[in-house]
Amino acid sequence: MGSSVARWRAGAAIAAATVLSVAAMPGVGQAAQSGALAPGVSYQTFSLTASHGAVQGYAVTVDLHRASVALLHPAAVSARLPVSAMADAQHAIAGVNGDFFNISETHAGVPATNSSDGPEVSGGRALKAAVPDSQRFGPSLPAGTSTRDVIGVGADGRGRLGSLTLRGSVLVPGQRLDLAGVNQYAVSDGGIGAFTSAWGATSRARVVCGSDTSRLDPCSTDTAEVVVRHGIVVSVASAPGAGAIAAGTVVLDGRDAGADALRRLHVGEPALVSYRLDRSTRIPFRFAVGGFPILRDGAPLPDLDNTVSAPRTAAGVSADGRRFFLVTLDGRAELSGGLTVQELALQLHSMGAAFGVNLDGGGSSTIVTRMPGQTSVTVDNNPSDGSERPVANGIGVFTR
Repeated sequence: MGSSVARWRAGAAIAAATVLSVAAMPGVGQAAQSGALAPGVSYQTFSLTASHGAVQGYAVTVDLHRASVALLHPAAVSARLPVSAMADAQHAIAGVNGDFFNISETHAGVPATNSSDGPEVSGGRALKAAVPDSQRFGPSLPAGTSTRDVIGVGADGRGRLGSLTLRGSVLVPGQRLDLAGVNQYAVSDGGIGAFTSAWGATSRARVVCGSDTSRLDPCSTDTAEVVVRHGIVVSVASAPGAGAIAAGTVVLDGRDAGADALRRLHVGEPALVSYRLDRSTRIPFRFAVGGFPILRDGAPLPDLDNTVSAPRTAAGVSADGRRFFLVTLDGRAELSGGLTVQELALQLHSMGAAFGVNLDGGGSSTIVTRMPGQTSVTVDNNPSDGSERPVANGIGVFTR
């Protein structure tokens, strides 16, 4: 257990709390310790017994009237950092890892991009959109969910689940080309992806690999790349490139039919690139991160896996959106066997969440906290890799 937890426990009061649905999991028992990290932010460690034995857990509950949550992220979409580094850089008092991401690559000569599956919104600004469902990393999606699903906080200050769908285009003389991606490691067959300065310097080669059937399918050889600077086409090339993208510049990469469309553009002609993330909610998101829903209206989704136990991270919100929940469970360890996805949904519900998502798990599962009086966060859980794994993004907790 992290050293900050040990110090915290020295002064923490023993608390009782229901952790999993006893009706759903007979014989569950738990012990908890809790306290306040800051006004409106409570922290708890707990232990329970689940289907695969003892489990050690860590949870943060945020009153969104007194504290806030926001996206933890590196300087570039195509970069990754440990949760602790992102939390300290952004002065968060707590945080967990976020979405699944392109951590490894099977296509020869194509580097992994480190970019997340789903959308990212920070400070109301869309950093990226979602890859096609067939190209995502992570476990199978429950029925009725997609990579476009997010959890976040709206402009009204309330937490919520929703989905964010890309709407974008390139307007050139006499035609309009639809965008299939913005700062994504993959786009749909025949699509065009746009890359901005937020992407970083990582190679864009991955965007033409995989297919609408499988992310393991070969890379397309029918490709094109167009650079648009301040609304004017400045170059047309035959393949995706690499390197930092300057402010005011958009790089367009196409595959197959999308490549054909880009090859028809000419240096010197105007090209207006625009995009937005259409939301399924009435209120726009101020912050959002990808994660697949596991809890809706207080009930676990009906087809969640209840067989595979692993380290898990999840986030949830109360029915009124006023409370935000973060939870991490140790797994693959002698003292903690982890939870199934269904058990994770029950855990969120027991904490008071009515809606929730599964975030990246396994070696990515991390929770950090900064105790009162400390100047930096400490990793509280026991990462199953033996140390923190750098990740694409996370959820941070901040004082007002």
